[in-house]
Amino acid sequence: MKLTDQQKRHLRGLGHTLKPVVILGNAGLTENVLTEIDQALTHHELIKVRVNAADRETRAALIETICAQTKGHTIQIIGHILLLFRRNPKKPRVSLS
Repeated sequence: MKLTDQQKRHLRGLGHTLKPVVILGNAGLTENVLTEIDQALTHHELIKVRVNAADRETRAALIETICAQTKGHTIQIIGHILLLFRRNPKKPRVSLS
């Protein structure tokens, strides 16, 4: 599913007040963390993830891996915070209009 700029803008507005649901710690990106992100995306559709990485390259690689593994769309990245969206096909919660 391809998101338009207008839809991304709408999702950024919805995500503004959200708190990070998942926080990556010193252990990095483990299978359990990926499972937790996947469950949160299934339930909420729009979540924030805090990626604590030392440098930008590592952080960018982690974000790319998260998006690839969970099939989520990156809506916005500000500092260490990733706003991630994935539509729940069975029970959509977030309207894209």
